[in-house]
Amino acid sequence: MVLKTIGANNCDIQTLVELCCSTSIWTVDLAYLLQRFSVTFSYFTVTFGANPNYCIESFYQEEFPNDLVRVDMLFQKAMEAGIDIQCRSISAKEISILILSGKYIAIALVDHNKLSYVWQDDVHVPGVFSNNLGYTGHYVLICGYDAGADMFEIRDPASSKKQKRISSKSLEEARKAFGTDEDLLLISLEKSNNHHQPSLQPSIDFKTDS
Repeated sequence: MVLKTIGANNCDIQTLVELCCSTSIWTVDLAYLLQRFSVTFSYFTVTFGANPNYCIESFYQEEFPNDLVRVDMLFQKAMEAGIDIQCRSISAKEISILILSGKYIAIALVDHNKLSYVWQDDVHVPGVFSNNLGYTGHYVLICGYDAGADMFEIRDPASSKKQKRISSKSLEEARKAFGTDEDLLLISLEKSNNHHQPSLQPSIDFKTDS
């Protein structure tokens, strides 16, 4: 979805899978993948490397011993590869400002179980057992923001709906769940080969994004 958005239409899913060289995909893998296609982006995370505390999560357990070494190595080599990693939390307000500017979209790592709630006419109704299912890592694309309703527009590869709207509060809950490291890839839609930290200017007009 990201590559098509920036006009890179000469690559299919199977090719991307082969380029990743791993079936255990971490956000840093996606960062290296975007780098191969000369995509301008910034990578935000609260943990530099693989968090050893995740060994207790069933979602990570099977591949974790190998991932711990592999992922840490990718982080260590990221600067040399020209990948901009910012080890800090990025807030929903910051994301909304950037999305509203029309210059960015974002790939966010979320807990799919927290995101998989019942949706009825854009009303968020929590699932009865949603908080007891453990962690399941999943990526969604954030591509719009409605300031009046305080809702983000997302594209979810696991959903049959072409688009979804999710409240800022709900997205934050799924995005900041244990297991995510609050990972977010902020992708510039402007044509540039220079990686830079986006400017967060409060002067951006908070009008409803259509």
